[in-house]
Amino acid sequence: MTLVEIAKPAFDVEIDIAYATPHNFTGKPVYSRPGCYLHPDAAACLTHAIELARPLGLRFKIFDAFRPSEAQWVLWNHTPDPEFLADPRRGSPHSMGAAVDLTLIDASGAELDMGTAFDAFTPRSHHGVHDIPPEAQRNRALLLGLMTAAGWDFYRNEWWHYQLFKPRDRYPVLSDKVLDVPMMLPQANES
Repeated sequence: MTLVEIAKPAFDVEIDIAYATPHNFTGKPVYSRPGCYLHPDAAACLTHAIELARPLGLRFKIFDAFRPSEAQWVLWNHTPDPEFLADPRRGSPHSMGAAVDLTLIDASGAELDMGTAFDAFTPRSHHGVHDIPPEAQRNRALLLGLMTAAGWDFYRNEWWHYQLFKPRDRYPVLSDKVLDVPMMLPQANES
């Protein structure tokens, strides 16, 4: 399986892979490097979303895309919460290259207010909540509209998560071994 690397100039996005830093819910890096990859079908949908956002003066910042199955286990072992994480025994759409975590940014590169941070495992991260500022509600609706118009499905508990429709029926779970240059920290690949 060949994944598509999401990088400039082919993709006009900002990349800020949270799991390659300690700035994620685990408090430590999960990836050894900030790789950003998608299945070719997902990359095509991302291209469409980029084209839809451009006339609005908006771009995307990506926090995570392909997540090796080894990484899904690290996250699940840290916080086994099925409201916000896919059980790795079932398979995560991220581990299929069929999901992306992202937000919108303006022309200056500033993130639009979405009411919570990325990976805020709280009911305030759900789509359709009313206890966030009206501007954040509008921004979430805008992100939802752009992504669904481009062919993505959404996950109701996370405003930042979009995936291809029915990924478990269409794509295999992939490990770090499919990449020419591994993303996982060496100790994670040994398990």
